[in-house]
This record gives sequence, C-alpha cells and structure tokens, in this order.
Amino acid sequence: MKQTIKGRPDYLLLLLTLSLVSIGMVTIFSASAGVVAVRYDNPWHYAARQGLFAIAGLLTMFVCMAIPYRTWKKAAPLLILTALGLLLLVSLIGTPVNGARRWISIASFQFQPTEFAKLALIIYLAALISNKEERIASFKRGLLPILIVVGLLLALIMLQPDFGTALLFVMIAITMIVIGGAHPGQLAMLGAGLIPICLLLAFGKSYRINRLVSYFNPLDHASGTGYQLVQSLYAFAHGGALGTGLGHGVQKYFYLPEAHTDFIFAVIGEEFGFVGALLVIMMFILYLGCGLRAALRSEDTFGVLLAAGIVTMIGTQILLNLGAVTGTLPVTGMPLPFISYGGSSLLLCMASTGILLSITRDMNKRAALSEHPNTRKKRK
Repeated sequence: MKQTIKGRPDYLLLLLTLSLVSIGMVTIFSASAGVVAVRYDNPWHYAARQGLFAIAGLLTMFVCMAIPYRTWKKAAPLLILTALGLLLLVSLIGTPVNGARRWISIASFQFQPTEFAKLALIIYLAALISNKEERIASFKRGLLPILIVVGLLLALIMLQPDFGTALLFVMIAITMIVIGGAHPGQLAMLGAGLIPICLLLAFGKSYRINRLVSYFNPLDHASGTGYQLVQSLYAFAHGGALGTGLGHGVQKYFYLPEAHTDFIFAVIGEEFGFVGALLVIMMFILYLGCGLRAALRSEDTFGVLLAAGIVTMIGTQILLNLGAVTGTLPVTGMPLPFISYGGSSLLLCMASTGILLSITRDMNKRAALSEHPNTRKKRK
C-alpha cells in the first residue's frame, strides 16, 4: 500500500498565533468592559464581537493551511483585481468615520477593504516577481508593471485617506522588490522618487502636521493632538515593572480614548507591567522568526517572496503600532496584529498565518520525504 506523507505545520508558529489571539481577547475585554457597560449596557460588547471574528479567523487559518501555497499563485490576478475594485468601492460608498472612508458596512459589521488588499498585494507581487525571474532587473519589463499596480493601490488608499496603510504598502513592495533581485541603481532611483512623495503626503494635510508636532512635544499638546500619546505614557508609568493586575488599570476608563483599538498595548503595559509587555514583544519576535525561517527554507521563489511579504507586513505593523504607543514614532493609526480590536485586521493576520503554515507544511513534507526509506533506496 502506498503511504502518503503529510508535512506537519510549524507548531511553534501555531502556538504563538493562538497565544497572541488569546491575549488580545482578554485585553480587549479588560480595556473595553467598563466603557461599553456605560455606552451599550453590555460589558461583553466588543469582546463578544471579536470572539466571533476569532472563530472565523481560526477557520480561515486552518483552511489556508490546508491549501497548498502554490495555489495562490494562480489566483493572484483575481485577488488584485478584487482588491482594486473594493478600494474603489469604499471610496464611493464607504461609511465615513472621523472624516475618513475606510469601511464598508454590512448589517451591523464593518469590513475594511485595505486589510484584504494587503494580502492580495503580497500574493500578486510574489507571483509577478517569481514569474519574471531575471527580468526583474529590467525597468521596463520588470519593475515598471509592479510600480503601476502599487501606484494604483496607493492612489486609492490615499483617497480614503490612510497614510499609515499607504506607508505599509510601500514597505511591502520595496522589500519584495529587493528580495526579487531588482537592480540596485533602479532601487536608488525609486528611493529618490519616493522621498518627495512621502514628504508631500506627510505635510499635505494640517492634521498630519499637527500629529508630527505633537510627536516631538507631546506634553506641550497634552490637551489636544498629543492627548492620546500622553495618556498612553501615563499608562506605562502607572504599570511599572509588574503592572496593576488584570482589570485594575485606570487609563482605560475614559482617559485613553478607544483603548481597545490602536493603543491596546498601553493597557497591556499598565496591567501587566514592563515584564508582561516584554513577554508580548518576545512572542512577536518569535513569530517573525518563524516566518523568516519559512521564507529561507522555501524551495521556490514564490514561496520565499510570499513568506517574506507576510513577515514584512506583520512586522511593519507591529513596529508602527508599538512605536506610536510608546512615543518613539508618530501616530499612524496602525492596529497591533492579533491583539487590537478589529475583525478585518484579525482575519487578515489569521489568513496570512495560515499561508505561512502551509509553506512550513510543504517544507517539512520535503524533509520527511528525503528521510523516507523508499526515497533513500531510489537515491542509492
């Protein structure tokens, strides 16, 4: 009887993902219970909704893990066209929140198309670059088609507007282009062209200028644009080394606005202290390490680029979020992967993890086949 060898996934990556989601669920409840008990007369309002997305995310992750990752290469054109269509749709009929159109409302839930577009871009670039191979060094045949697609996505994102996500897209594209083997001279020209565009976007709106000003002097703007950052820093100071204990933080009670979303790490810092915050950071580092290992050990260019793109996406979001919450980077409104409240973000992270797990399954399957007795006999 022919024996089928199935590759096992990276169990450390799986455990880290489940742990981060669990930490997020607990912290979201702690950060929001008091506020929503007053606002909605239900302390479980946000936690219950996030729980539904967590269940959907788990199912999505296991489905993506079961799908051979090379299948996504064939679906890349459809995915990027869908992403472009959704981004165009949200600019036309999106639900305006705080002056931005980033969500499409479906019944009582809101969907953020940019989250889908992040993964679609990674899959499309991985497919495009792996198909071009050595042609990526040519500007006309290699780099130009990539820049056109990325430019269209950035234009639609800035219509919302969403500067943080646009910056993330640029980071993903540059990383994958570099790994794909673009010519160094072209990269230098690309970087030189991006600098004035980024400066124009950063200083093109008054509220972005105010954010930068408050970033350099948050205490001077503690009652205005620097209010959220100052309250976040108070939370870390109050938490000290070991924290106040789960549920005993005070900044979440109408001091730190929307503490369960982008600034949820400040709640972790207050209630679990420096030790708890450091533990979460170490878990993120291990997660990214597992992703990098999958990229380095993948047997084909598409797998390498796909894993590297996912690691860049999640790693950049972690960096931008932690930097904003601690005052080391300007506030960009970037959620903390797996932990911040938000169904679209959680589904994206879980689906991306599923693809990474699929890559590790393929990697371990090849290793198992190389050690299988029948394979060794054939080699002999």
